[in-house]
Amino acid sequence: MTVISLLPNVVVQGVLTGLVYGLMALGLSVIFGVVRVVNFAHGEFTVVAMYAAFVLFSALGLDPIVAMLPIAVAFFVIGYVLQVALINPFVGRAEHEQFILLVGVAIIVVNALLMIFGPDSRPANLSYAFDSYLLGPLIVDKVRLYAAGAALAVATLLFAFFRYTRTGTAIRACADNLAGAAVVGLNVKRLYALTFGLGLACVGASGALMVTIADAAPSLAPAYTLLAFTIVIVGGLGSMAGALIGGVLIGVSEALAGFLAAPSMKSMFSFALLIIVLVFRPQGLMGRRA
Repeated sequence: MTVISLLPNVVVQGVLTGLVYGLMALGLSVIFGVVRVVNFAHGEFTVVAMYAAFVLFSALGLDPIVAMLPIAVAFFVIGYVLQVALINPFVGRAEHEQFILLVGVAIIVVNALLMIFGPDSRPANLSYAFDSYLLGPLIVDKVRLYAAGAALAVATLLFAFFRYTRTGTAIRACADNLAGAAVVGLNVKRLYALTFGLGLACVGASGALMVTIADAAPSLAPAYTLLAFTIVIVGGLGSMAGALIGGVLIGVSEALAGFLAAPSMKSMFSFALLIIVLVFRPQGLMGRRA
């Protein structure tokens, strides 16, 4: 097969991987868009979810795509408690104080993972990991297709929650006008906790899906935090649709980098895309000017 004929396959694989990336970044975008706190422990929680999916797969034989559901619920509870007990007192404080708090949480999480699992990577060896579908001229990895479909389903449910439920509308009201939301009697702290829980639930779901395409390892945590930041900046900080679009663009850029150049150059292509977006549209593709 020629390079030209393989190119569509590479792009499709990048899109599928990018949807999982987008779900991970969606959690960061939701939290920042409402709570106005940047979660610098984002990648660390993603890796925790990867290890949780690995443990459930190893101990119970639970497919990570199925394990995504209980992990997302558990992460919602963790996010809710974390916001109430630790982060709420820092909302409204100087940004450097929030930064130090969440970097401290990230360091604790990574070292806990190293103590429990060690530095070695842990794979989830799925029975269909090397299977694929033949769709006309395209060869689509089964595991990536399932993971992307699950990520898209979770993102759709989250969009529907914010669009069509009273609680989702109240959360959007807090994001648009905090003072106005407080004046009309909304429990802002509770809504913040719900938002952080939902954001971390996205992280839990994406981490469970991520273990199907990458081995769990503590060393991945900073890279995933940086990846999530790159995606939300490309898509637009606070934009949910932008997080998914940014994830797809970064996924495709990484796939093309691995195919046309070398896998080690994935970051170079991603940051080149980031620089281009910042030069021509500093607020991101779907972001709004301040």
